[in-house]
Amino acid sequence: MPEYDPFTADASHKPMPMIDPFGRAISYLRVSVTDRCDFRCVYCMAENMTFLPKKEVLSLEELDRLCSAFVEKGVRKLRLTGGEPLVRKNIMSLIRTLGRHLDTGALDELTLTTNGSQLAKYARELADAGVRRINVSCDTLDADKFKAITRWGELDKVIAGIDAAQEAGLHIKINAVALKGVNEHEIEDMVRWAHGRGMDFTLIETMPLGDIEGDRTDQYLPLSVVRAKLLDTFTLEDIPYKTGGPARYVEVKETGGRLGFITPMTHNFCESCNRVRITCTGILYMCLGQDDAADLKTPLRQSEGNDLLYAAIDEAISRKPKGHDFVIDRRTKRPAVSRHMSVTGG
Repeated sequence: MPEYDPFTADASHKPMPMIDPFGRAISYLRVSVTDRCDFRCVYCMAENMTFLPKKEVLSLEELDRLCSAFVEKGVRKLRLTGGEPLVRKNIMSLIRTLGRHLDTGALDELTLTTNGSQLAKYARELADAGVRRINVSCDTLDADKFKAITRWGELDKVIAGIDAAQEAGLHIKINAVALKGVNEHEIEDMVRWAHGRGMDFTLIETMPLGDIEGDRTDQYLPLSVVRAKLLDTFTLEDIPYKTGGPARYVEVKETGGRLGFITPMTHNFCESCNRVRITCTGILYMCLGQDDAADLKTPLRQSEGNDLLYAAIDEAISRKPKGHDFVIDRRTKRPAVSRHMSVTGG
C-alpha cells in the first residue's frame, strides 16, 4: 500500500457533515492517543493495570489520518487525551502535524487534557505547535493526599508543569474530580488558588467507568451539594461561557474567575452533546456512557482513500444515542460500562 500523505490525501472532495438522529451536529472529537498513564488515580484505574499491546494501538500516522478525516467531516475542536497523552512516544510529531488544520482554518482548536506531569518538558513545544489552551487534572493541593489519589503522582512536578505552561502562554483550566471525604473540604481553597493564578476551575462528578478496586458510592459527591456549600462563601452567577464541552459555568464574584460544573450524574448534559470519542485502537464511541461502538481501524487500513472510513463514521453517527446510562447507587455495584476512562479517553 502506498504511504499515506496527510498533506495531500482526500483534498479533492468534501465529505458530508455528521448529524446524529437527534439533529445534533458533531463538531468535537476527543481522541485517546494511548491507554497508558504515569499515574494510577483511584477513580480512574486499578493500581495493577493491564495495558494494550503496542501492536494494537494506532500508529501516529494512522491517528493523524483518522483525526483529519473527522476534521474533513466537520469537527472544529480536537482534544487529545489518554491515559496521559504526553507519555506517548513522539507525541509532539503528531501534535505538530495536526496543527496544519489550525493553519488552514479547518480546525478552531487543538488542545489536550493532561495530568501535568510532563508539562515542564513539553509546554513550550505545545505552544509552538498551535495549542493555546489545555486542561490539567489536579484533585488536591495537599501533596500527601495527591499521592494517595494518584498513587504514583508527585504534586510538585504538576505545579512545575503548570508554571511552565503559563510561562509558555498557555491558558489553563484545572479539572478536579469531586471526591467525598477526600477533597470536598478543599474545593473552596482550590477555587481561590486557580482563580488567583488566572486559571479556570472545573469540578467533575465521578463516573461509573471500569472496575477500580473500590465502591464508587464511597467516592461519589453530587455537585449539587458542592454548589450549595460554595454558596455559603461565594456569589455564583450563571454565565453563557462555553468551551465546546459539557461544563456549565458560573462567575465567582469574589474572585472574578470562572467555575465550571460537569454533572453527568445529577444533571446530565446529553441534550446538547456534540462529541464523540475514539480510542487509541481506532474504536469510535458515540457516547461515553454506552457500550455501543464502531470499528474504524479496519476501514482505515483497508484502503488508501477514506471513502470506507467516511461510510463507517456515518453509519456509527446514525446510532448515536440520546443520552448515557450512568447510575451510581448502593444497588448498582458494577460500573455502567466496563471499560476504564483511560481506554475511552477523558
